[in-house]
Amino acid sequence: MNSPRRTELLAAGAATVTVVLWASAFVSIRSAGSVYSPGALALGRLLAGALTLGVICLVRREGWPPRPAWRGIAVSGLLWFGFYMVVLNWGEQQVDAGTAALVVNIGPLLIALLGARLLGDAMPPRLLAGMAVSFAGAVTVGLSMSGGGGSSVLGVVLCLLAAVAYAGGVVAQKPALARASALQVTTFGCLVGAVVCLPFAGQLVREAADAPVLATLNMVYLGVFPTALAFTTWAYALARTTASRMGATTYAVPALVVLMSWLALGEVPGLLTLVGGALCLAGVAVSRSRTRAARVVAGERRPGQTRRSTP
Repeated sequence: MNSPRRTELLAAGAATVTVVLWASAFVSIRSAGSVYSPGALALGRLLAGALTLGVICLVRREGWPPRPAWRGIAVSGLLWFGFYMVVLNWGEQQVDAGTAALVVNIGPLLIALLGARLLGDAMPPRLLAGMAVSFAGAVTVGLSMSGGGGSSVLGVVLCLLAAVAYAGGVVAQKPALARASALQVTTFGCLVGAVVCLPFAGQLVREAADAPVLATLNMVYLGVFPTALAFTTWAYALARTTASRMGATTYAVPALVVLMSWLALGEVPGLLTLVGGALCLAGVAVSRSRTRAARVVAGERRPGQTRRSTP
C-alpha cells in the first residue's frame, strides 16, 4: 500500500541531491574554468566521473546495458555528457554569468516541449504554471547578475546550443531508463561523453602540468559529485517521473547557486536576486505538486493493479 508513496519520496530525494550538487558545480567551475580550457575541463571532469562510476559498477557487478538501451545512452552521452559540457564551458567564458543563466534556462522549456512531442508527456496546467513562474525567477536572477557589456554573440549562441543539447540528451535518456538501470545509463553515457572529448587530451595533459592544485581538485570534484553522483540520482528520478517534471525541478538550481555563493564566497545577493530565487523555488513547488483528485487516485491504487514501468 505504501510502495507508490515510498517510490515517490525516493525519487524526490534523488532529484534534490541532483539539484544541490549541480548548483555546487558553479562554484567549482569558477575555479577550474579560470585555469583549464573548455574542452580540457570537460574531458577531465568526464574521466573522473567515468572512473568513479566504473568502480561502483564493478562493486555492484553491473553488466552491460541491454542492446535496446544503447541508442538512448549513445545519444545522451554525445549530446549531454560530451557536447553540452564543452559548449557550456566555452560559452561561460564569453558571456557574463547572468546571460549564461538566462539562455541555459531555456533548457527545461525545451525538455517539456520535446517530452510532449516525442515521449507523450502530459502537460498539466500546474506544470506549465510552475515552469512559467520558475522561468520568470531565472530571468530575474539572470538580470540581477548581469554585468552589462560582458556578453558576445558567440557566447549567447554557445549557451543556446548547450540548452538544446541538454534538452535533447534528457529526452533521449528517458526511454533508455525503461530498459537499463540508472547506474548503467549514467556510466556508459559518461563513457561516451569522455570518448567524444578525447581530442582535448593533449590540452588536458599540458594544462594539468601547470594548474594549481585547487583548480585540479575542483575538476575532480566536478567529476565525482556533480557528474557521477548527481547524474545517477537524476537518472533514478527520471525513470520514475516524466522528463517535463524533472526539467522543471532544475529551476531550483539558480536559487541554490545564489545561496551557496552567499555562504561560500561571501557574495551577498541583492533584493532582486533574492526575489528571483524565491520565484524559482515557488515555481518548482507548483510544478511538482498534484491536484487533490490526483492524490486521491494515487492513494486508492491497489497493489494488484497493473502499473506502468515508468509512471
